[in-house]
Amino acid sequence: MFLKGEGGFLDRDLYPFCFRIADGKLLASPKAVPAGTDIRTLKDASGNAYGPAIYAAAQKPEGQVTEVPSYMFPKPGTLTPTFEKVSFVTKVGDLGCGVGYYK
Repeated sequence: MFLKGEGGFLDRDLYPFCFRIADGKLLASPKAVPAGTDIRTLKDASGNAYGPAIYAAAQKPEGQVTEVPSYMFPKPGTLTPTFEKVSFVTKVGDLGCGVGYYK
């Protein structure tokens, strides 16, 4: 359900994503980023390396939510065009999880 956006895990253009803190590998994410991708390697179309900021946000104490500044990202179900997005990330056990919104 999480991967498919079912059961409330996709609401318009809002959806969660999670990755393992140990190796940065995405477990659940939108189709624009395949599961298994190392989040630390992510860059947007303009070359902005936003993945390291998402990974760093998950290194903070569990439950502390960190805002990751804007980056360009496609909306769910698409690969282009990209839109300005802001994410909120927290540590949950051995995972980093987040949700973002498009400006």
